[in-house]
Amino acid sequence: MSSSRTLSSSSDLSVVPEHLATMLDVSCAVDFVIGTGIMTVRDCLRLGRHSVVKLNQTAGGDLDVVVHGISIAHGEVAVIDDSAALRVTRISMPSGVGWE
Repeated sequence: MSSSRTLSSSSDLSVVPEHLATMLDVSCAVDFVIGTGIMTVRDCLRLGRHSVVKLNQTAGGDLDVVVHGISIAHGEVAVIDDSAALRVTRISMPSGVGWE
């Protein structure tokens, strides 16, 4: 088993330690990362409308869900009505959070 824990359900709050209960409604910024890449400053300055930037992510691969710089989950793009959404496929608890 790996050092990061994977939960089977995002609605299973029974694993949350009691001392964290007061924080359950705290809002935080969440980033959904479709991929990463490396560019030179020269290439960044050349970016314009309709520019295409190659990413290290494979087409159709899972997106990363990042909270304060820490990857906590992975998922796939979904469409709900006319909005883009993310269907979570795996939740990974970072090691060292005290939930082991």
